[in-house]
Amino acid sequence: MHVDGFRFDLGTILGREPEGFDQRGGFFDAVGQDPVLAKVKLIGEPWDIGPGGYQVGGFPPGWAEWNDKYRDTVRDYWKDQDGTTQDFAARVLGSGDVYDLRGRRPWAGVNFITAHDGFTLNDLVSYNDKHNDANQEDNQDGHSDNRSFNYGVEGPTEDEGINLARERQKRNLLATLFLSHGTPMLLAGDEFGRSQMGNNNGYCQDSDLSWVHWDGLPASAEALREFTKKLIALRHAQPILRRENWRDGMVVSWLNPGGGEQTDEQWADAGSTTIGLRLERRQTERDSGLWEDVLILFNPHDGDVSFLLPQIDSGWTVVLETADPDGHARAVDGSNYVLTSRSLVVLK
Repeated sequence: MHVDGFRFDLGTILGREPEGFDQRGGFFDAVGQDPVLAKVKLIGEPWDIGPGGYQVGGFPPGWAEWNDKYRDTVRDYWKDQDGTTQDFAARVLGSGDVYDLRGRRPWAGVNFITAHDGFTLNDLVSYNDKHNDANQEDNQDGHSDNRSFNYGVEGPTEDEGINLARERQKRNLLATLFLSHGTPMLLAGDEFGRSQMGNNNGYCQDSDLSWVHWDGLPASAEALREFTKKLIALRHAQPILRRENWRDGMVVSWLNPGGGEQTDEQWADAGSTTIGLRLERRQTERDSGLWEDVLILFNPHDGDVSFLLPQIDSGWTVVLETADPDGHARAVDGSNYVLTSRSLVVLK
């Protein structure tokens, strides 16, 4: 039937034994020894409402898990929330603090910004609050901690400035997702900005609210879809953006706008959120078209930031910029790069 694997809802129950959660429990052992099941993709939602129900990082090797730490941190970071930078750095690099143990690999963490529960990507940047009135539960259902922001107006608006900010934030969130190490998960419809009109608990809606409409999309939706395709193609083409092993020889550096590596004091500075990630890894095949040196700059501030680029003989080339999604690759003139407000830039 061409099934690649299984995702288990409320998956903590799979490992709950009489004494509590056990990653060596009977179900996990049986699956791990099965000649067919041991080779398919197994993904757990690592929480339920029972005792000891939160088990992110607790599943056995061979399993992947939804990583809600990634979801929450990335949402907070792009809202420019103070004190998020150090945790954001860990999430972008695959959450090694969670998954680099017991022989698990970077792909064990399933990174996501949105899922079938909660806001869609469009609604995440369009609503401050949930709007679940159609569910007939007096708006009491659904999660209230959405870490969302509407940029000045609740819901749809004709304000061009607000709409531009929202579109850029969608691109920032999608770019972060596909440039992060780990397994990316994209909610169907987010690639073109599907909305549930602020409803964050649409499971009970068999209506226009929850249907995915593929046709008759506005120009902004088509542009977002093209940008998403570009991100997926970039990740697929460049292995340096999707490491498969924690100890693969990659050199990782986090840089500050002044051009140096982040210091302990800068990591501790709650308001210092503009950072750069440099990844370096020599390729065994020369002239293969594979990148050996890439720089990703993140600026969640609502103002421009000048970033001093590291000196390299060949110079840097911009290959992707969320502030200019239609732009083509171009060489950087000089050593200072001005990061547009609320933007992400990839250079090689």
